[in-house]
Amino acid sequence: MHILIVQAHNESQSFNAAMKNLAVQELLAQGHSVEVSDLYAMGWNPIASAADFGSRANPEYLIYALEQRHNHSQNTLAPDIQDELDKLLKADLVIFNFPIYWFSMPAIMKGWIDRVLISGVCYGGKRFYDQGGLAGKKAMLAITIGGQPHMLVKDGVHGELNDMLKPILRGTLAYTGMAVLPTFVAYHVPYISLEARANLLEQYRQHLRSLDTLQTVTFVSLNEFDEKLHPVSATTI
Repeated sequence: MHILIVQAHNESQSFNAAMKNLAVQELLAQGHSVEVSDLYAMGWNPIASAADFGSRANPEYLIYALEQRHNHSQNTLAPDIQDELDKLLKADLVIFNFPIYWFSMPAIMKGWIDRVLISGVCYGGKRFYDQGGLAGKKAMLAITIGGQPHMLVKDGVHGELNDMLKPILRGTLAYTGMAVLPTFVAYHVPYISLEARANLLEQYRQHLRSLDTLQTVTFVSLNEFDEKLHPVSATTI
């Protein structure tokens, strides 16, 4: 496989960065090709704006998604967006590696998603979920979080981790058609020993060695809905 790792941590010596480094090493050892977009190191611009477009379908009023479509067709997307889009379209698997910030991803990674997952290519019209523009690709989150496992379950103080991650797992990855692999989670990272950190890295190595056998997370299929996107079981004849 060709694997793209999108990395978002502002400290190159962090445990999160160590996870990224281990992934590169392990995946190359498995015979995969690997590309890394280290967003902080790149100085990635997370702000979606009119500056992203070299031409305009409507110069008077910015509808960002429509301008994405127009500029893609005209080959006039900003160079940094085009470079990342090329990486994305080349990848068989995309690993998003980041620390949890405020129940979500860092803003710099959200900005990568806003600017790179362009309308007309990754989604648009009824091109979503299993009919999304990125169908055939896989995606996975590799995250670090300060909380402990018992805090991130149904009756835990923060609720279930997958509920926290739903806007990413379903609203971004699955929405664009990617098959979502189980998330790797490194819990309580700022507060654990070096030995515990080493154990977590070994767990991540084993997770990466299981990529071919991991069961994807189930989301909806458009086949379950009619032309107006009502559930088929709810339609009347």
